Amino acid sequence: MEVFSFEKKIKHYSSYQKILLAGEGDFSFSVCLARAFGLAVNMVATSLDSRESLMLNYSKAMSNVKELEARGCKVLHEVDVHSMSQHPFLIRVCFDRIIYNFPHAGFFSSERNRLQIWFHRDLVRGFLKNACEMLTAIGEIHVTHKTTFPFSEWKIVELAKEVGLYLVDEEQFSLLDYPGYENKRGAGMCDKTFHVGMCSTFKFAKLLYSSTTSWSGCSGINGPHMQRDEYLGRVGASKIMYVRFLIDHDHMIKVATELIGSC
Repeated sequence: MEVFSFEKKIKHYSSYQKILLAGEGDFSFSVCLARAFGLAVNMVATSLDSRESLMLNYSKAMSNVKELEARGCKVLHEVDVHSMSQHPFLIRVCFDRIIYNFPHAGFFSSERNRLQIWFHRDLVRGFLKNACEMLTAIGEIHVTHKTTFPFSEWKIVELAKEVGLYLVDEEQFSLLDYPGYENKRGAGMCDKTFHVGMCSTFKFAKLLYSSTTSWSGCSGINGPHMQRDEYLGRVGASKIMYVRFLIDHDHMIKVATELIGSC
């Protein structure tokens, strides 16, 4: 029997949203959300680590996992962000929010090293490609990432664009917004925290398409034509996305302006 509950929120997230958390360390971020919501029946929390590795590497991981499960959250282990869309439990499941905090490919060299940056970019690209396939029509992918050099060289906005995602918003991230969250290093020093510094939560979304209604003069768009109502709905949710779309398709500026002016 489904239990009714009032909506509860924390920062960008709501208990009414179906939320997937990828690449969790000790699951403390998931626990933070679950506590804010009370129940976590709409949450799925995943980690690359096995259950055994969690026990060895993180002092609070198992107590966090037990709390999540007690609150109704589904916890999955050994989930690779490069193939998570094909995971037996996740295949054909769509989410309103997919969250990946501080992605990191592991320590191969200095963070300034070009090869190290390549590994990081490859990790994020693979995650975004998979996550893109798992979004609801109005879903968003949130990646929290440092914005100072050399982390800025990952250029995650460009990576998102490669897989058909657009930047909806970028908001400064603060640990104070998430009580109990402990950001963990992973990769050899798993249970230690790291200095967050300047970082942002990047919010990405897909443009909505439909084959039912087309815009006249919009032949420059690849794939199905964009439905008028759906496009305006997304514009209302994100003016940044609208501006980015016009920059990418400058030949549409006139028809878009006329359409909005007639509403």
